[in-house]
Amino acid sequence: MNYKAFYEDVVDWINQANQAAARYGMHTEQFWAWVADSSAAISKKHQDNRLVIKQMLMLVNWLEEVYESNTSRVRDIK
Repeated sequence: MNYKAFYEDVVDWINQANQAAARYGMHTEQFWAWVADSSAAISKKHQDNRLVIKQMLMLVNWLEEVYESNTSRVRDIK
């Protein structure tokens, strides 16, 4: 596996995730559909390598934590 190419894809994906969050909002179905589809595409691109799958799952979990943190902060303000 070409680790350098994979981690370049990860950096690009994180940047695209930030753009998708700004475009759709993290609370929307469109955003989470983009997350699921794009992370699956990267996994397939790298032949569903176990490291790739685990890395993409970690990134999706990270986005979920960011979303939950932002959601709880909004609830605390109200």
